[in-house]
Amino acid sequence: MIISEDLLLGYGAFYEKYETGETIFYEGNVPKFYFQIASGIVELNNYHEDGKEFTQNILTEGMSLGESFLFDDKLYPTNATAKTECKILKLPKNDFINLLKQNPEVSSKMFRCLADILYNKCIMLFNISSSDPISKIKTVMDCLKGNNNKHQYSYEVPLTRQQLANLTGLRVETVIRTIKKMHNSSLVKIENRKIYY
Repeated sequence: MIISEDLLLGYGAFYEKYETGETIFYEGNVPKFYFQIASGIVELNNYHEDGKEFTQNILTEGMSLGESFLFDDKLYPTNATAKTECKILKLPKNDFINLLKQNPEVSSKMFRCLADILYNKCIMLFNISSSDPISKIKTVMDCLKGNNNKHQYSYEVPLTRQQLANLTGLRVETVIRTIKKMHNSSLVKIENRKIYY
């Protein structure tokens, strides 16, 4: 959790519920709130002109979304969609800025979080230019697993094959074939259709 729920509530945050498939914000909207996920899964995505979805990120409980867009006057460059039922804390932009000014330890934590996001975006951007599907999928899994858990097969990948395809720019059929290859060469383990990395 980036900011404690009690601190957010103390600065005027409120809970809002979203149903599966409901949009939290649209590409082109003006950023007006700090959002932090109390429960559920949120996907940041865009759509190409042909309707093909590109997934920017998948966010889970305790994570924030769209916070970097509160520091300038640009519009959201992505959509945020509830992939499951979600309960999200919303704090108006001005109250969020005041919270950061009055709580330097929270500001420091926010900067570390933004640095992690930028680091992972750099890794993913370079990864998309690769022609090797195993490399693309492995990079996504490395970013999700993080540095905290080094044991093989200890991390259950929380993404569907379609979401992996959307994150990597691959076709879902290619992801399915590649995951099978990765399983056969012991890079991942598949149990009950779940992927362990």
